[in-house]
Amino acid sequence: MAALTNFPLPLEAYQAGPQAGLGEVLLARIQAEPFNLVATSIFLLAITHTFLAGKIQHLAHVVEQRHARRLKTGERGSDANEDGRPDEVSFAGKALHFLGEIEAIFGIWAVVLGIAIVWAKGADAAINYVAHTVNYTEAMFVVVVMSIAATRPVLTLAERALRGVASLGSGRPVAWWLAILILAPLFGSFITEPAAMTIAALLLGRQFYELKPSLRLKYATLGLLFVNISVGGTLTHFAAPPVLMVATPWKWGFGFMLTHFGWKAAVGIVVATGLYFAIFRRELLALKTGGAGAAKSKRAAAVIPSWVTLGHLVFLGFAVWMAHYPVLFIGGFLFFVAFMQATEHHQTKLDLRGPLLVGFFLAGLVVHGGLQGWWIEPVLKSLGETPVFFGATILTAFNDNAAITYLATLVPGFTDGMKYAVVAGAVTGGGLTVIANAPNPAGQTILKRYFPEGISPGGLLLGALLPTAVMGLCFLLL
Repeated sequence: MAALTNFPLPLEAYQAGPQAGLGEVLLARIQAEPFNLVATSIFLLAITHTFLAGKIQHLAHVVEQRHARRLKTGERGSDANEDGRPDEVSFAGKALHFLGEIEAIFGIWAVVLGIAIVWAKGADAAINYVAHTVNYTEAMFVVVVMSIAATRPVLTLAERALRGVASLGSGRPVAWWLAILILAPLFGSFITEPAAMTIAALLLGRQFYELKPSLRLKYATLGLLFVNISVGGTLTHFAAPPVLMVATPWKWGFGFMLTHFGWKAAVGIVVATGLYFAIFRRELLALKTGGAGAAKSKRAAAVIPSWVTLGHLVFLGFAVWMAHYPVLFIGGFLFFVAFMQATEHHQTKLDLRGPLLVGFFLAGLVVHGGLQGWWIEPVLKSLGETPVFFGATILTAFNDNAAITYLATLVPGFTDGMKYAVVAGAVTGGGLTVIANAPNPAGQTILKRYFPEGISPGGLLLGALLPTAVMGLCFLLL
């Protein structure tokens, strides 16, 4: 058992001279544990795979279209069954769809990582790491809170609240766009970021994306949403995953977060959203609302009894309250499913596909992320306050920002200024990629149907650059 607990090697077990440079430290850590290089190489391959997901999805469509033509003509191919005709479904096309699902990518490469651990360390070490060392609480929590937040009573309540704000702009699409992108992220400080992302993405889909804006505006809105959600949870100490990781060890409470982060985040959200409104003003003002959909939404909201909505809010609140205790929030979710069954005439079908895919994504990410501390920790430790901010922002694009802040708590000698810098940098960079912030996969899962060729990582990055820069300036200068 002692041998098992040494994988992965604890950070304090690495030895390096006090004057050693970053390159020397990393080389020494690879020599002490050669598997570090293997794990990080697999992680980089997984990241590269995410950037190719759109091309793989396109190839899947090509393969399925070719298969459909074969079905019509009866042409025999490699996928023909015993009677010589093609199968009804193209196995190659379905396989490519799976390989092109961003939510599945880190899970796929986690299998490769598991095989590598078995080969290098043995099956017992692999089982111990995956089953005991890795913490899946956040992945399970996101599944539960996303499932509850996406239900009809919660969504209609949120829509009714935002409609009141949008009505100031006569309920036009541009008014909805502004209300959702400014207010929903700030709600995330109280209902958690995953819940805010779910509600914001569903409402944006209904009130904005269904109106078929230009591709540039689609990506700008997606990037702005991800960045705003990432920083919008910093008004409190319990809603944003990267803040949760440091709140207890660094003794950051509600007052600290509001005065050091929250108000700056609110300013940044308003400024960044305002800038994108100015850039896309003509197109946003030209969008016309779908009156039938809005009327249907009002009728749906009107027939849901208040006690049913209250029940959903109680279950959502319980899940948030018990966010660190999987047995309790999963148990509460099972009671919630029973409540939905009892009130099914006021509900829509509980769709678990999206939440489970997001949970699978995050589970795969933490499996990989748990083996990246060997290089992230010395990188952060080698930087000063301002470089730590930019370093955390960049690192967040390649790893979940909660992992960055968690590793920062392990670095000895972090000053108050460096603590602020690493958390500010981590939340600032939380919209640059889909893996940068835990709620991002939820938003992508909900909105990807509005991007026929799949959501491009490059398009998301470009859409998030301007709001990321605005947030960075707010945290550095205000």
